[in-house]
Amino acid sequence: MARPDTVIPDKPESPYPIVQDSVVVSGFGRGSSELGIPTANIPINDDLNQLETGIYYGWCQLKPCTLPDECKTRTNGREVIYNHGKNLRNDDLKVLPMVMSIGWNPFYHLKEKAAEVHIMHKFDDFFYGAQIKFNVLGYIRPELDYTTKEALIEDINLDIKIALEALDRDAYQTYKDL
Repeated sequence: MARPDTVIPDKPESPYPIVQDSVVVSGFGRGSSELGIPTANIPINDDLNQLETGIYYGWCQLKPCTLPDECKTRTNGREVIYNHGKNLRNDDLKVLPMVMSIGWNPFYHLKEKAAEVHIMHKFDDFFYGAQIKFNVLGYIRPELDYTTKEALIEDINLDIKIALEALDRDAYQTYKDL
């Protein structure tokens, strides 16, 4: 399937905004390492599960927790430290733009549906276990399969560009207050 043209409405339209509170969990370990596009994975709840698979955009905000660090094992066997966002800086705690993939990620042949949030910000540390509040303000495109990793990265970068242009509009800026 070819990438469809993206038409972003002047303001969020029903069913948006969708506001969610969640927690960042470890994912598959490929967003940063393989693609250079880190993601904050979140559990799929009933609201997210009802959305059409694809790419969405909106705003998000991280909040650290005071829980002690803990070590957890990813599905690939690698261990990760859940620091619950304790190392986040003030700049990391601002409301930030995001794109989110919900689906099966056909390029990677996932066996379970995933929600992966790419926060458009440079972080110095991981923040597994941190709280995340976000809103979904619109839909960019359906999930697609790719023949190369480079084509996937190119499309993700286009999604980011589209999201940033949409979120720069006054009507979307009003939803920045989470």
